[in-house]
Amino acid sequence: MKQTVRIKKLNENAILPTYGSPYAAGADLYALVEEAITVAPHETVFVHTGLSMEIPEGFAGLIYARSGIACKRGLAPANKVGVVDSDYRGEVMVALHNHSEIPQTVENGERIAQLVITPYLTADFIEAETLDDTERGEGGFGSTGRK
Repeated sequence: MKQTVRIKKLNENAILPTYGSPYAAGADLYALVEEAITVAPHETVFVHTGLSMEIPEGFAGLIYARSGIACKRGLAPANKVGVVDSDYRGEVMVALHNHSEIPQTVENGERIAQLVITPYLTADFIEAETLDDTERGEGGFGSTGRK
């Protein structure tokens, strides 16, 4: 299913997101930097994309790590998954964290993260005195894997 997302370039050198293959779920986001950025070990830097978006109501843009730079270089979004809400019109930026022990350099035009446009549901949260019982009950954090 295709969804139209309007994008505004905030800088003429910004690169629109691209999909790496016809069935890719995530579109690559590209760094827009005047000069290469060095990310020190265990440091987080905000990397510009030069883009703002009009994500349709009922959808969100989720920013995930790209497996290549995450596994090979230790660079991934600091917040694990960034969320771009449909009413946000500012620049999309990636808080890129260096999980490695060596400095990593990000070049202009480098693919730094991937964006997945996905539908979401909102809930009406209602306080209740009791909840329905389930077989699992209050078991959490690995409890379903125990025998």
